[in-house]
Amino acid sequence: MANNSDTYDFIVAGAGSAGCAIAARLSEDADVRVLLLEAGRRDTNPWIHVPVGYFKTMHNPSVDWCYRTDPDPGLNGRRLNWPRGKVLGGSSSLNGLLYIRGQPEDYNEWSAMGNPGWSWQEVLPYFLKSENQERGANAHHGSGGPLTVSDIRFRRKITDAFIDAALEAGIPPNDDFNGESQEGVGYFQLTAHGGRRCSTAQAFLKPAKSRPNLDVVTSAHVTRLTREGRRITGVEYRRGSQLFHGTSRRETVLSAGAIGSPQLLQLSGIGPGALSREMGIEPVLDLPGVGANLQDHLQIRAVYKCSQPTLNDEIRNPLRRLLIGLQYLLFRTGPMTMAASQVAIFTRTSERAERPDIQFHFQPLSSDSPGEGTHDFSAFTSSVCQLRPTSTGQVKITSPDPDEHPSIQPNYLSTEHDCEVAIGGMRVSRRIASMPALQPFITDEYDPGSHVQTDDQLLEHARDTGNTIYHPTGTCRMGPADDARSVVDHRLRVHGLDDLRVADASIMPAIVSGNTNAPSIMIGEKCADMIREDWA
Repeated sequence: MANNSDTYDFIVAGAGSAGCAIAARLSEDADVRVLLLEAGRRDTNPWIHVPVGYFKTMHNPSVDWCYRTDPDPGLNGRRLNWPRGKVLGGSSSLNGLLYIRGQPEDYNEWSAMGNPGWSWQEVLPYFLKSENQERGANAHHGSGGPLTVSDIRFRRKITDAFIDAALEAGIPPNDDFNGESQEGVGYFQLTAHGGRRCSTAQAFLKPAKSRPNLDVVTSAHVTRLTREGRRITGVEYRRGSQLFHGTSRRETVLSAGAIGSPQLLQLSGIGPGALSREMGIEPVLDLPGVGANLQDHLQIRAVYKCSQPTLNDEIRNPLRRLLIGLQYLLFRTGPMTMAASQVAIFTRTSERAERPDIQFHFQPLSSDSPGEGTHDFSAFTSSVCQLRPTSTGQVKITSPDPDEHPSIQPNYLSTEHDCEVAIGGMRVSRRIASMPALQPFITDEYDPGSHVQTDDQLLEHARDTGNTIYHPTGTCRMGPADDARSVVDHRLRVHGLDDLRVADASIMPAIVSGNTNAPSIMIGEKCADMIREDWA
C-alpha cells in the first residue's frame, strides 16, 4: 500500500525525448494537472550540456541505465552495452545530438500497416511544430518551436576530404537530410543552441517549469501500473525507501522508452501471459507483442590511419587540449561542440535498392568506444549501419523486481537480407576510402584491415565488432487490434485497456531510416495532440 498519494488529470511515466514533450504540451492547458515522473535525477551534470559530453555521460550510472544485452548469436555470442538516459531529458540528454527524421516512405509504410494518421504528410506538421530551425522556416522546416536545430560549429580538412571522396564515388551532395530528399552526403545538423545541447528537458520542460499545474518529480522509479478492472488508474512509484501512488483522473502515458515501457507493462501483468505466470505476476492482459519486435541499427566501423593530424592528436596534446577548452568557454565553438558525427551519407548498397538502405557516420577521430579515449595514432572513423534491418529481437523481464534489468536480445544479423546489406555497406565504405580525395590522408586501413576481403570474412568482421548505434525501437508496436503482434492502436492506446497510452520509440511498427531522437519527439507531440482531441 502506498503511503503517499495525489491525483492528477494526466500522469506521464518517463521524462525522455517523448515524455518531456507530452507533459509540456498537456500542461499548456491551465485547467489540467500533469505529473511527469523520471527515475533519474535532474540534468545538473555539466557534461550533459556540452555537446561532446556524451563521452563522459554514456556508461555513467549516475545518468545512464547501463543496460547490457544478452549474448547475441548474431554477434558471435558477444554482449553489448546499451546506454539509455536515466536523467531528466532521458536519452536526449545523452545522445549524439544528430537531427534526422527518416524517410517519408517510413511513415507511409506505418500508415499502410493499419495506422491511419501516421503517413508522412500527417506527421510532418509535428516535426515542424517542434522545430526552431537555425536556417529559418520553409516547406520542410519550422521556426519558433522549442527544439533548436543548428549547423555544426567546427570543421576539419579531413571531413571536407571525406565529403569530396563520397562525391567522387557518385554520391550526390546534400546540405539538408530533412529536406527534399535524404539521399546524399553532407554535414549533419544538431539539436544544439549556441554550442550547447538542446535536450527535451531544456527545450520543453525549462520553459514550462513555472506552470503551477505541472509537477516534475525526479528520482521517481515507477514500479507498476495500477488499475480498476480494465481501466488503468495511475502508477505506483518509489523515491528512496518511500512508496507513492499517483492517480490519473483521465489517462496515464508510458514514455519510458523501448526498454522501460515494455518492462513496466510486463511488471504490471500486461504482456505475454506465460511470462506473467512464470514471474509470479497476476496476468492482467495477454498481449504477446509486449517486448517483441525489438529493432536497432547495428554499426560497423572502419578506422583509417592518417598521414596528417586528426582530432586524436589534438586531444592527446595537453596544450591543444587546453586551447580546445578555452575555445569552447569563450566562443562556444571548436571540437567540444562536436556531436557523435560530423558528416552523414545516406546511400544504397546496390542498384536493386529503391531508396537509401545504409547510413554513414563520419568522425575525424577514432577510439574503441565512447569514454575510452582516442587511439594513440592519427586516424578517422567511418561507420556504416543498415537503415531498415529485418532482424527482430525481444525485451522481457527476468524477475518481478523492478530494479532488475530485463533480458535484451536484439538478434542482430539473424536474416540473410541483413547480412547481405552489412557486407554491401562495408564494400561501399571501402569504395569511398579508395577515392582520390582521401589518398593524401590515408596510410593504412586499421580496422577491419586489408586481410579481410571475402564476403564471409566481412560478415565475420561484422559479427566480431559490430555495435549498437543506440536506436532501440518497436517493442510496443503500433497496429490494429486484429494484429496479434501489436500493442497500441493508431491513437497509441493500449489494446484491451482503458486510459493507458504508450508514446515513445517503442511504438514504431518498423524502425525509421535514420537516427531516432527526432521521430521520438514527433511521437510525443502527436500523442499530446491526440490526447487533447480525445478529451476536448
